Amino acid sequence: MTDAAPAQPDHEFELWDLRVEVVGPEGAKIYCGARLGDYFELHGEMLHLPPGQGFSIYSLSAVLPLLAAKQRVTDPNDWMSTDAEVACPDPHCPTRLRITRIAKRRFRHAEVTAVPMPEVSP
Repeated sequence: MTDAAPAQPDHEFELWDLRVEVVGPEGAKIYCGARLGDYFELHGEMLHLPPGQGFSIYSLSAVLPLLAAKQRVTDPNDWMSTDAEVACPDPHCPTRLRITRIAKRRFRHAEVTAVPMPEVSP
């Protein structure tokens, strides 16, 4: 008998789709060119902006290191499951960037990489 998890013949996995939204005090001066409520969504590895809206590369740089981890299923006690707001990188700007998990999406290993799954011994 082995402790290995049962093989998944379809090699599927789940990631959360995310929404990153600019939040902050109403009427506050925002220096990055954003407006409260501006957002982008991340579906798999694809970033989607609403038509006609931009997003500061400096603001993006503040959340980018967290997005792959926020997409993964995490333990409910893990801080990645509970903490959702990131400070604007400008220390004079009062806004936050709120990361919200919005829906789970299924992927197949072979559709997202050329690296084959390792063979599992019986």
